[in-house]
Amino acid sequence: MTTDPQQPADGEAPPATTAPRAGDATAAVLRRALRDTLVLLGALAVLGVGVGWFVAGLPGVWGALVAVGLALVFSATTVVAMLRTLHAAPATMAAVVMGTWLAKVLVVIVVLALIRDLDFYHRGVLAAVLALGVVGSALLDYRAVSGGRVPYVEPGTQVR
Repeated sequence: MTTDPQQPADGEAPPATTAPRAGDATAAVLRRALRDTLVLLGALAVLGVGVGWFVAGLPGVWGALVAVGLALVFSATTVVAMLRTLHAAPATMAAVVMGTWLAKVLVVIVVLALIRDLDFYHRGVLAAVLALGVVGSALLDYRAVSGGRVPYVEPGTQVR
């Protein structure tokens, strides 16, 4: 018989389930945040295009579509970067997240500067849909993190 509770005794089958690792729980929280953001932006695209058409015709549709695209770039890149670097060193994760944050802010500024003088889109629709998309996805990220069940301590790890 072994004294390690993680190891089965002689002749016993290993435990059927093991406790989820903290990294797995964190990945689940991030996947939920990304999924909810994509659902929000899909719904916002449908509603924004409909309201944009009602408010301003084709320029309203283009305003809504550009806004949803910008909201997607702005909202999803951080979550994707965190998922991709979840098991990397904390400094690596911080560098990647900061780099993607700078890149997405630059992309949003450049796109808005490029379309500033164009008249194919409705500015009010673009502003409203972009604000709803970014604020809504931030709230969904908050909900995913606050409702996530991530353990403070990973069982079986050594104290340093």
